[in-house]
Amino acid sequence: MRVVLATSNAGKVKELQEALAPLGWELLSLADYPVTLPEEDAATYEDNAALKACAVAVHTGLPALADDSGVEVTALNGEPGIFSARFGNKNSDLERNVYLLERMRGVSDRSARFIAALVLAYPDGFLEVYRGEIGGRILEGPRGLGGFGYDPLFEVENTGRTFAEMSLEEKRAVSHRGRALQALLEAHRNGPPERQKITLE
Repeated sequence: MRVVLATSNAGKVKELQEALAPLGWELLSLADYPVTLPEEDAATYEDNAALKACAVAVHTGLPALADDSGVEVTALNGEPGIFSARFGNKNSDLERNVYLLERMRGVSDRSARFIAALVLAYPDGFLEVYRGEIGGRILEGPRGLGGFGYDPLFEVENTGRTFAEMSLEEKRAVSHRGRALQALLEAHRNGPPERQKITLE
């Protein structure tokens, strides 16, 4: 099956390509099919992912896979959540990390969780939806040189390490996106997955 990855984030593209390799899909990117992704203005991770996947499926006539993810910090009442990629109207991962640390200055409860939703949209209007999450805490400073986004600040529960201190394989085994991807892999290995019919526009 040919599938277009509906993301312009190079880090996500690499993770998705490696994770989906067992399925033998031909994975294409937005470099192969230039599409302007819609604004992520929905109220949930699933709906934001669906906006992107459906737009690319309609434009290309091929199945399209998109994700939306975010970190929810307990002390910030779940912020930044679905606004993680534009938290504080900052333009880079570094700026968003600095802003999060500023918001967390002096906060004792540093618990947080990462959530990811994956949506595979088909041109015939069907969707597959998968979700994963992982708990952890926000550090007082970054650790590790890998990953992207908030990875250097998020210490994963029961590991003592941030995502940025893990290899791609280690991260995929425990991460929110890795868990959503595992659900997708299992669905496609074990027969026809459950699909939801919508109207693509």
